[in-house]
Amino acid sequence: MKRERIAWIVSVVLLAVLALRLPGTMAARDDDYVFVRTIIDLHRQIMANYVVDVDDEKLKQKAIEGMMSELDPFSVYVPPAQQTEFDTMLEGTFKGVGIELAQLPDGRVQVISPIEGSPAFTAGVMAGDILTKVNGETLDLSMRLPEVINKIKGQAGTTVKLTVKHATGEEVELTMERKEISVPTVKGFQRNGDDSWDYYVVDNPKIAYIRITQFTENTYPGIHDVLVGSPGKPGLADTGMQGLILDLRFNPGGMLDQARKIINMFVPDGTLILQTKGRKVAETLKADATDKLPNFPLIILVNEHSASASEIVSGSLMDNKRALVVGTRTYGKGSVQQLINLDDNNGELKLTMAYYYLPSGRLVHRTKDATDWGVDPQIVVPMDDIAQRAIVEEHVNQEIVRRPLVKPTTPANAPAAAATAPTTAPTTQPNDVQLQQAVNTMVGMIILGHATTAPAIPPQAAAIPLPVSPAPDVAPTAPGNIESPVTRPSPDIAPPPTGPTPEMTPPAITAPPDAAPPTPAQPPAVSPAQPPATQP
Repeated sequence: MKRERIAWIVSVVLLAVLALRLPGTMAARDDDYVFVRTIIDLHRQIMANYVVDVDDEKLKQKAIEGMMSELDPFSVYVPPAQQTEFDTMLEGTFKGVGIELAQLPDGRVQVISPIEGSPAFTAGVMAGDILTKVNGETLDLSMRLPEVINKIKGQAGTTVKLTVKHATGEEVELTMERKEISVPTVKGFQRNGDDSWDYYVVDNPKIAYIRITQFTENTYPGIHDVLVGSPGKPGLADTGMQGLILDLRFNPGGMLDQARKIINMFVPDGTLILQTKGRKVAETLKADATDKLPNFPLIILVNEHSASASEIVSGSLMDNKRALVVGTRTYGKGSVQQLINLDDNNGELKLTMAYYYLPSGRLVHRTKDATDWGVDPQIVVPMDDIAQRAIVEEHVNQEIVRRPLVKPTTPANAPAAAATAPTTAPTTQPNDVQLQQAVNTMVGMIILGHATTAPAIPPQAAAIPLPVSPAPDVAPTAPGNIESPVTRPSPDIAPPPTGPTPEMTPPAITAPPDAAPPTPAQPPAVSPAQPPATQP
């Protein structure tokens, strides 16, 4: 009897609790149902009674876009048809033959450069080749570049025949097998004669230069191989490197995990790398004890086109007094997105969940009416749009042209002590005052024995007049687009279980995903209106 009474009391309590909670839950569900019913009713009325026929799919898409437009520009809906392209962008890989293409004003399609080691490279495709046929089909001059790319695309393991006309006038048909292509994101100062990268911008003292174009799953392994080395191949840290310039200009970001691993190489175990804070997300990232580099001078180059992961790397290393930052204030893209798979395979939602905060507590993201955002360089070196465009074009040329740049050299009869008075004659691309300032500053840091603060150098030192590099065999007017889309600004994305991880580059779905925040202006474009495109 006593047990029955206790059971009855417990039942009453549970019912009371449910009674208190149920109205709120039911009210929320009722609101959802009313909203859905309203949308369905509007859709039905439009489709049945509007004055002209309406595309049903476009109407539904616009309804979704209307809801997303109330959020920040980095939150996007990815429909099922675009999920494959979206995932390809995030991974930094694609299936194809590995060539960078551009369309000339007369309609011809030109090879900017094959990716080193790709099927196209191995088959004999050369920079400057004109593509005339794909699988025996002549390319009409009225055909747009995306159409050509689609003809070259295909499943890994299948073959494609490309007919190209070399600069000599010889026309050859080359057969190659499509495969998974990994887009290189770690570049050096210039190409050697064998097409490998030369990573030294100055030989005396030995100042290394590494440029990261985007943070993909291949970026950390790439920079690790360059700095630490691989079996049978020593890295820069073991070949006398005295200082490193890390160029993150024009880098739109990418995977946060890659950025964290790179920072981890430069700072002690337990160092605070980054914090993320949001309504339902909070995380603190600290360095661990793996893959540490020696403590050499480090300078990072940034500009207003350096975003997300680029800002994390530069800002975190600056706050931890491990690097000196040179250039201009960064873009201010410091939000964390989580990729959510929608029910019934109805696409994906990339939703902003949190903001990034540097070790100093500074918010990276540029919010409405903000005066502080991004990373403010310790040495500010402004550069106008024309100079920026020239730098981007020279970067492209350095990737495809097999020619050396003139470097400063120490006379053969100079004493060994000359290393304390290094030559800083022109060493950089034309008008690259930011890189020249980094070189000058690095020399000072080396002479002072890697001082933790910057030497007393004017913040806007005039550029040394630099010789223009010889015209390349191929002179594209803009950075080429390889077969994979790797040049768009990239918001960060966190995997569902653990919160903030990779930042990702969404495809052009409804609007440019990394458009500037509502109030701040979009940074000026540095590439011409129609950049070359790439085939998968």
